Amino acid sequence: MTSGQDSDEAAVTDTITMKMAHSMARGKVTMRHPLTRALAGAGLTALDVATHLQVDPKTVDRWLGGRLPYPRHHARLSRLTGWTVIDLWPETVGRQPAPTADEIRSTYANRGLVPLDTWRSLFGRATSAIDIVAYSALFLLEDSAILRTLAKRAEAGVPVRIALGDVSSKQIARRGDEEQIGDLMAARIRNALVLVKPLRRLPKVTIRIHDRVLYSSIYRADNEALINTHVHGLPAAHAPVLHLRLQHSDGLTASYIDAIERVWAVAAIDPG
Repeated sequence: MTSGQDSDEAAVTDTITMKMAHSMARGKVTMRHPLTRALAGAGLTALDVATHLQVDPKTVDRWLGGRLPYPRHHARLSRLTGWTVIDLWPETVGRQPAPTADEIRSTYANRGLVPLDTWRSLFGRATSAIDIVAYSALFLLEDSAILRTLAKRAEAGVPVRIALGDVSSKQIARRGDEEQIGDLMAARIRNALVLVKPLRRLPKVTIRIHDRVLYSSIYRADNEALINTHVHGLPAAHAPVLHLRLQHSDGLTASYIDAIERVWAVAAIDPG
């Protein structure tokens, strides 16, 4: 590339940046839009997206301002950012074709790759049920926005059930040894139970403790669930996550929902 081409590209970039700044000042660009956050997380600029998708940069500017891209661009933007289509554009829920067999919406190599907005929007959309079945779920319950969302959903009448590990059970000690963190597993659970204490005042929230062996941590809202698999010798944070949506009563998602009920049936009410 010649120096002249470099200068031309730099000029284009500067122009786009100035236009985006001008649009922001006029209130056209919503910096909190999921697409904006997704691009920032992926280290991409509007010019990168325009180049990849072979569209005018002004088109990308409009997307960042909240305009919904044409459906043909959804999958490519999802692949570029690592976010699902639903997470990028929650308003498309119900418009996406629901596959009859494939219930897997997305897969993540480890829990750290799941966008924070995915967790928050999962629970924020719930209208009939929220379930958290894990050992500590501390990474989630440390997020004050998640706690506020759980409280708001419960106040709106959505049953919220949280089942965490019994710190006195041998299963917790064993899991701590497997993750090579020893007593820290029990400490995490105690911390999580303290964090959810404000939720106990809400009639729709029930908190229990269990002594079951978990082969995955399950985070469910209505017919969707994020499944954090457990891999021997690995912390849950380093294990894969599946984002599932229920399609039929004998499918993959239904198996995990049934597992929630089995754990819940034997879990004890946490005295607090």
